Amino acid sequence: MTAPAALAPMEVLLDAQDTLGEGIVWCERIQALYWTDIQRATLFRLHPASGQRMHWPMPERLTSFALCESDDWLLLALASRLAFFRMSDGHLHTLHAIEADMPTRCNDGACDRQGRFVFGTLHEPPEGDKQPLGSFWRLHTDLQLERLALPNVAISNSIAFSPKGDTMYFCDSLSRRIQQCSYGDTLGPPRVFADLGDVTGEPDGSCVDADGSLWNAQWGMSRVARYAPDGSLRECLPVPTQQPTRPVFGGAGLDTLYVTSARIGLSMRQLHADRHAGALFHATMPVRGLPEPRFLGMPP
Repeated sequence: MTAPAALAPMEVLLDAQDTLGEGIVWCERIQALYWTDIQRATLFRLHPASGQRMHWPMPERLTSFALCESDDWLLLALASRLAFFRMSDGHLHTLHAIEADMPTRCNDGACDRQGRFVFGTLHEPPEGDKQPLGSFWRLHTDLQLERLALPNVAISNSIAFSPKGDTMYFCDSLSRRIQQCSYGDTLGPPRVFADLGDVTGEPDGSCVDADGSLWNAQWGMSRVARYAPDGSLRECLPVPTQQPTRPVFGGAGLDTLYVTSARIGLSMRQLHADRHAGALFHATMPVRGLPEPRFLGMPP
């Protein structure tokens, strides 16, 4: 078997020092990146061309979000609820409490190609190990919420969709396996897409390029892995930090890959060695991404 090719390592775009950088999306309309530091409960925006930055404090941890068709709005998955957020004045409109009777919080999320928001939850035990108590959910454009018929998870991640929107990717990070299923109004049975095997890391966030390959940030492994549509490992992109969290394609040509990362859980000794932990990274790729799908439901 031929070994997968290695791409050139990524470079630091911004020394953000995020505790848990996540949820990164690219807005092609204003050529800007949005992401969250979950633990600092803050939304960030960066225009890479100008270096202009903004941030918005949140009332609780912001775990993932989606661009809306209405430019001034975002759909937020806060730790305990879904809400619309108006950036111009900070107005927050809660839509749904999520698993209010469970020891869980929202986690990874992304819009499907039909303009619906799909997200998952993770178990937050007061002590002990995480258990598969989380679920996957879908917010429809009429703002109705649906629990998806997928297995429970301890840590939902890797939510992404094929270019045609007929395949969904997802994972329970603790299983070290990325799964896929046929996707539409109903879902097909899950099947293993990529198995990381017996490694020290975990699959985290993902995105899909225009060729249908899945790019997955691999926590604890200092890399983003690119998988072909058949699940074979095509290549690995080194990231100069231990804990990359989520990739996204952006830039004017959608050929720049941006990756968030995290400092959480690292000791002072590890942080001294991992001086780019929590940074935002970028690199030019030989492939193009896809425009970020927008949530098509209308804010009230």
